[in-house]
Amino acid sequence: MHLSDSAEPRFNHTKGSLLKILGVGFGVAVVIGNTVSAGIVRAPGEIAAWLPSVGLFLGVWILGGVYALLGANALAELGAMIPGSGGQYAFSRRALGNYAGFLVGWSDWLSTSGTTATVAVVIGEYAEVLVPKLTGHRVGIAVGVTVFFALLQWRGLRWGSWTQNLTSSLKGLGFVLLIAAFFLFGGGAGAAAPRDSGPLLVSVVLALQAVVYTYDGWSGPVYFSEELRNPGRDVPRALFFGCLGILGIYVLLNAALVHVLPLGEIAGDNFALGNAAQSVFGSYGDTAVRSMMMLSMLAGINAYHLMATRVLFGLSRDGLFPLAAVRVNRGGTPSVALWASAGVAVLFILWSGTFQRLIAVMSFFFVANYAMSFTSLLVLRRREPTTPRPFRAWGHPWTTGLALLSSLTFLVGAVAGDTENSLWTLVCLAASYPVYRLTRRAAAG
Repeated sequence: MHLSDSAEPRFNHTKGSLLKILGVGFGVAVVIGNTVSAGIVRAPGEIAAWLPSVGLFLGVWILGGVYALLGANALAELGAMIPGSGGQYAFSRRALGNYAGFLVGWSDWLSTSGTTATVAVVIGEYAEVLVPKLTGHRVGIAVGVTVFFALLQWRGLRWGSWTQNLTSSLKGLGFVLLIAAFFLFGGGAGAAAPRDSGPLLVSVVLALQAVVYTYDGWSGPVYFSEELRNPGRDVPRALFFGCLGILGIYVLLNAALVHVLPLGEIAGDNFALGNAAQSVFGSYGDTAVRSMMMLSMLAGINAYHLMATRVLFGLSRDGLFPLAAVRVNRGGTPSVALWASAGVAVLFILWSGTFQRLIAVMSFFFVANYAMSFTSLLVLRRREPTTPRPFRAWGHPWTTGLALLSSLTFLVGAVAGDTENSLWTLVCLAASYPVYRLTRRAAAG
């Protein structure tokens, strides 16, 4: 379902008001566009390097999909019940208070802006390969792409949503064709013998970090609950349809990958999809996959801008960020929040951090925020039993408890298995309180 093709929406010029013009189709497009991006390019090579067998390699992708579906079940209830802008921030603030809401919103905003930067840099890397004359301009390309999509969304919500629908549809079609080609014309990889990849627990934790980062984005529709025409119906549908689509793409794509290449050849390869395509299509394979992935990542950039903007808008409207970010332009875009988010993404692009460190830190943030959302559902079910719930999570509290337990297990495992990056993340979380006090003071002033 796309934007209404009837009359133009009646723009509300009141400061802080969003437009209620989106539907299920946009929600699914956000899930696809936000999720299938740079992570699926690099993650298979990193995961294959950590895990000793094809069974474990495919198993972690299935496990990541199950975790996403459990999470979608919980967030569907929260998104339908609390149709406010800002996604998981709105849930935690209502259930756990202002500081908990700020912690989730602040880390979510920074993580999403950081993902924008990571994906934009990969786009720059691909552009250098596809057009040799652009060699040495990776950072400039990344900044240019980030600013271009900010300008596009500045035109209005209709432009941003139309772009999301188009790019996500083309992305989904491209992956379906690629998977089919790998299975039909590839083969011969054979069964890989088990490899020694170090302590299994540490290897699985590191692999799951990459998987969680690559799956992250399934929660996209809850960021736009306030702009959906019927959030009680549209949020659950978009979440479940989107998660099932992502699970299918990821599991089938990685199964097709090990059908074409042996696991040992995938291990450590940051562009295994391109090498698999070369073995199937010859010299055109690398170019075809890079071009398709650039389109995929452009859809991601558009989605990240949309989401980060809504988080900052929600924080500002609730007095947890300077009120300037609550301004909405004629096209329905929170313009100050948009440019603040794009500016942070540009700063991340200029930062010299490594891709692996960004994955480790952001995946910790993502899972910690999910844990807060699952806790929020448990709290609100007990504290607000009579509040209308257009959708009720299936199997609650068992499914919600399992999702929460999975999140906490992941976080404990991350601290034990990847102590350095996890400590950096904990330091960032600890530093959030003085930032919270400063932003509250700035908002009040």
